[in-house]
Amino acid sequence: MAKVILRKKIDAEEAKTFSEVRLYARKIWLAGLGAYVKAGQEGAEYIKDLIKTGEQTEKKARKVIDEKVEAANSEIDSVKGEVKGEVSKAKGRVEVQIDKIETAFDRRVASALNRIGIPSKHDVETLSAKLDELTALLERVARKQ
Repeated sequence: MAKVILRKKIDAEEAKTFSEVRLYARKIWLAGLGAYVKAGQEGAEYIKDLIKTGEQTEKKARKVIDEKVEAANSEIDSVKGEVKGEVSKAKGRVEVQIDKIETAFDRRVASALNRIGIPSKHDVETLSAKLDELTALLERVARKQ
């Protein structure tokens, strides 16, 4: 009889232990299921929050980039204006120097031609003017006779 009572006690404890194991297994199952659902819900919200943050960051970055591009373009335009001004000044100085060189060259060529006995343009023009005067005088004298 003692064995039967002992056996019933053991069976009752085994049943209680199995019942507790089932209860804990169910709680673990429900906790896992709850974690899965919560992660799905919060994950979707978290992704939406990440997207929103990304969009805001992109807007800020675009604004900064646009400002930097505008500043760079402005600087390029001002440098372009300065360069054009310097080019114009340099061009003017070069033209003046070319004129001086041409004048000096013309004088030297005229001097060299004069030394070898070739008359200058001025000499030819002066001579031509005198010839025109003489021709006119001769024509007048010829008419008078």
